[in-house]
Amino acid sequence: MHLIITDAWLAKSRAIHLSGTKLLLVGLSLSFALMVVAAGLYHWVFLKGAREGWPVIGALVKLVVKDEFALRDRFMRENLDVMARRLGEMQAKLLQLESLGERVSGLAGINPADVRAKPGQGGALVSGRPLTMEELEKTLADLDRVTEQRTDLMAVVESRLFEQKVRSMMIPTQHPVAFGGAGSGFGWRIDPFTGRSALHTGIDYQSTTGTAILAAAGGVVVTQEFRPDYGNMVEIDHGKDLVTRYAHASKLIVKKGDLIKRGQKIGEVGTTGRSTGPHLHFEVLVRGVPQDPHKFMNASRSQPAQQLALAPAAPVARAPVPVAPQAVAAPKPPVATLPAPVRPAVQPTAPASVNTAPASVPAGSPAKPAAVAPAAVPAVAAAPAAPAAQR
Repeated sequence: MHLIITDAWLAKSRAIHLSGTKLLLVGLSLSFALMVVAAGLYHWVFLKGAREGWPVIGALVKLVVKDEFALRDRFMRENLDVMARRLGEMQAKLLQLESLGERVSGLAGINPADVRAKPGQGGALVSGRPLTMEELEKTLADLDRVTEQRTDLMAVVESRLFEQKVRSMMIPTQHPVAFGGAGSGFGWRIDPFTGRSALHTGIDYQSTTGTAILAAAGGVVVTQEFRPDYGNMVEIDHGKDLVTRYAHASKLIVKKGDLIKRGQKIGEVGTTGRSTGPHLHFEVLVRGVPQDPHKFMNASRSQPAQQLALAPAAPVARAPVPVAPQAVAAPKPPVATLPAPVRPAVQPTAPASVNTAPASVPAGSPAKPAAVAPAAVPAVAAAPAAPAAQR
């Protein structure tokens, strides 16, 4: 491209050669300059029109502001919908936690009213207003905090229940023989060897030799030995001064110090020691005192062992009871029979002796009747005095 420039000031014309690249650069420069000028002019006119209130500029400003508010409102509504859904989910979760807490809190020893209790609120009624975004966020944060507190409470309830479960596993509530009938129970019985009354300190389970002996509860083996009375014997300590004893076994498969769980096989039924036939002698001891195993077998699993052992030692104290009625009944027959014949004899004979004494005085021998009458009266009066002293 060739351009020829002439001017009166120039002595001669001047020719300029423009290539395609130079022409493109010139066009871009002019376009940029026009854009800058137009932007500056638009900005100046827009600001001046907005300040001075030109109608056209005011309409444009309202249109732009309206579009911005519409976009902002839509964004706020979307966020509020999301937060409302989150709030509903958290409230539903909180209700589930409260209902679950009410069901299981009683089992854990926690008052259900404490789980569903809510802080008191009140005050004078003042005209309200819609919640702002900040207030809604604060409400969500408070609800989240309450949910975490309920979750912590449920963790405490779970730990309490687990503790009670572990405690129940240490109480002998399982029968030590899977197959076999019950023989002699706990209490006084006729000893099969001596024929005399003797205290049976446990329960006998009749079964065949070789039947598995099961641990009634979890614990630690503290004794595994042979004794003349018990034969092959195992004692398991369950804690809280609670011990179970398994005697007359034909075979023992545990040793001292072994950790035993509920229902684990510890030996086999036999007839070793002081025994008349194959059976298992099972005892429960609390602080070394034999207890009735039936109280533990029939007890609830959630009941602690120290409550089960409060009053099971009564059979030992009841042994001398038959002697007491004999000592009390001995004096009753004389007390009941003495007053009956004496009282009717006193009342008729006293007046009879008094009336006959004066009738015999004028007959002629005053000394003899006088001596007889006083002798009869004191004899009758002395008779009731003795039973009165016996009473």
